[in-house]
Amino acid sequence: MTEQKHTLIIAEAGVNHNGSLELALRLVDEAVNAGADIVKFQTFKASKLVSSSAGRAEYQKKNTGNDDTQLAMLKKLELSEADHHAIIEHCRKKGIRFLSTPFDADSAAMLKEMGVTTGKIPSGEMTNLLYLRMMAENFPEIIMSTGMCTMKEIGEALEVVLAAGTSKENITILHCNTEYPTPLVDVNLRAMTSIQKQFGTHIGYSDHTDGILVPVAAVAMGATVIEKHFTLSRQMEGPDHAASLEPAELKEMVKQIRQVEIMMGSDQKLPSPSEIKNIPVARRSVVAKRPLQAGHILTMDDMDVKRPGTGISPMKIEQLIGKALRSPIGEDEVFTDEHVRL
Repeated sequence: MTEQKHTLIIAEAGVNHNGSLELALRLVDEAVNAGADIVKFQTFKASKLVSSSAGRAEYQKKNTGNDDTQLAMLKKLELSEADHHAIIEHCRKKGIRFLSTPFDADSAAMLKEMGVTTGKIPSGEMTNLLYLRMMAENFPEIIMSTGMCTMKEIGEALEVVLAAGTSKENITILHCNTEYPTPLVDVNLRAMTSIQKQFGTHIGYSDHTDGILVPVAAVAMGATVIEKHFTLSRQMEGPDHAASLEPAELKEMVKQIRQVEIMMGSDQKLPSPSEIKNIPVARRSVVAKRPLQAGHILTMDDMDVKRPGTGISPMKIEQLIGKALRSPIGEDEVFTDEHVRL
């Protein structure tokens, strides 16, 4: 029997704390309540991530509703080193794993010092040679999102990470689309399995669609990791709230993923324990059309097939032709080994 899978579910808090430690801790609590395995944040210094002239994505403009530059927007969303310590301690107490995406070398070094062993590479850094190398050198386990990537770019990024010393067994590649929210026509879940076939790594899906249908479907298609943004409320101000799940939805997503894991079962086709009792009720046996005496030589005209399925299978009816009855049988009585020996 195949061991039941356990999908690693990452509840992506991201920057939905709006720069508030209090909100960050509440997000941890909601991730725990939902049953997620990991709660993930983002660690960065805005001045090291974007230039003063960098613009914002259309969804960011729509969701923040102001004229801030990307730099100004991100400065409001930074978490301090002290905030990180507080969040990590809260995660420890609550029994959930902490993870954060670092966007620069100093942030990566800080997370490593704090005991983080998984490096989460965001889609936007998949073409950043020095960043990829730095992440592989700091974290023994790598999860990389591949939004906006071609297969060629994924392969090139993977080569960098492997060359820096990460073993393939410790790499998970997440299929992803970076539009918030992602149109269903652009999800392309089959690309996830293509990634696994081509590169031989663990695969998963980082989801930015509305609702929970797509991540649940991804698990049914073999995803070993699911990452999904969540928020305390989609009505909050900030770039990512509108495309995030609310707590009750996150909990429902986790529930449905766990149900899919159970449904996946094994790679064997056998009667299940729950349906074995239905075999004699739903299947047929060979029965006698009329009373027959011991010694009678059976012909097809002597036999019919009816429920219950407690006797000789109809698949063997032709084997009964020409056999002598060992004992008498009544009309509609089921043929068994007592009546005829095959």
